[in-house]
Amino acid sequence: QVQLVESGGGLVQAGGSLRLSCAAPGRTFSSAATGWFRQSPGKVREFVGGIGRSGISTSYADSVKGRFTISRDNAKNTVYLQMNSLKPEDTAVYYCAQSRAGSYYYERVDRYDYWGQGTQVTVSS
Repeated sequence: QVQLVESGGGLVQAGGSLRLSCAAPGRTFSSAATGWFRQSPGKVREFVGGIGRSGISTSYADSVKGRFTISRDNAKNTVYLQMNSLKPEDTAVYYCAQSRAGSYYYERVDRYDYWGQGTQVTVSS
């Protein structure tokens, strides 16, 4: 069973920045495409963005495009979500996810097999 561990969440004022990390101890991280999702109370979990195995391919939700950047450091087995120009509506629990095969990232929640525990991001106005 692969365990993903997110970190880096916290409280930030609107317009500020945070960088989230997603680590996968015990997995050959360089082989796994990774998706980022977020979920606010009362809302469904939504796709934020994803990154392919090599880091060349990325995709973002329209709501975060131009403000968020996903990158990876395979030597450190870590994927990052850099969040700039944060807005109160970005407040949510953020999760990283991988599929068992790790070949692609997907926008659908049900295409993933492994999830982290989530990290809370709160943006104050």
